[in-house]
Amino acid sequence: MKIDDVRGLTPDQLSEQLINLKKEQFNLRFQRATGQLEKTHRVDQVRKDIARIKTVLRGKAQA
Repeated sequence: MKIDDVRGLTPDQLSEQLINLKKEQFNLRFQRATGQLEKTHRVDQVRKDIARIKTVLRGKAQA
């Protein structure tokens, strides 16, 4: 997910996206623990997407 895409979303959409990413992160952690994780790079991507969304949400809350 690109930062320009994140900035174009409304706060409600960002919150929904954040919930979905946290669920995915939880599932990826379980897959890694059980040795079933195939796309190891996805863990880092999800973590960075969560950080992007939180950053934009915080900026919109301050504005």
